[in-house]
Amino acid sequence: MTLNLIKLCVGAQDVDDLVNWQKSRHSTKVTFKGRRVPAHVTRMVPTRAEELLDGGSLYWVLKGHIRCRQKLLHIEAFVDGEGIRRCKLILDPEVILTRRRERRPFQGWRYFDAKDAPQDAKTVDEGDEDMPEEMRAELEALGLL
Repeated sequence: MTLNLIKLCVGAQDVDDLVNWQKSRHSTKVTFKGRRVPAHVTRMVPTRAEELLDGGSLYWVLKGHIRCRQKLLHIEAFVDGEGIRRCKLILDPEVILTRRRERRPFQGWRYFDAKDAPQDAKTVDEGDEDMPEEMRAELEALGLL
């Protein structure tokens, strides 16, 4: 079974912010199989890397909701300039919108089973519309979203 990671996307207001940050000169990028791709640096190294790299993704939580995911291409452990062990989660540059799902805050990243992951959004509106949260919650409670 595919294993994923889930992580809070701190500082981004929406999916566009995440995409723009990853394209900016300030973000971490690495060369993977001949192309520049985004990488997210984290302190802890996943011990279940083989399972994660067998089709897994990093699911991003923005403002209390899972909103999108990026496929994990590679996981690279390294020691930074201060002697601290760290990890680069090397990501596919394509950001895939998901159906919104509420998620409470947590620290770091967590393993995230495929059975718990939201489905990919079929359209942009399904995954990321600019509807007020109160209205969205009410429509979801009624089963209309």
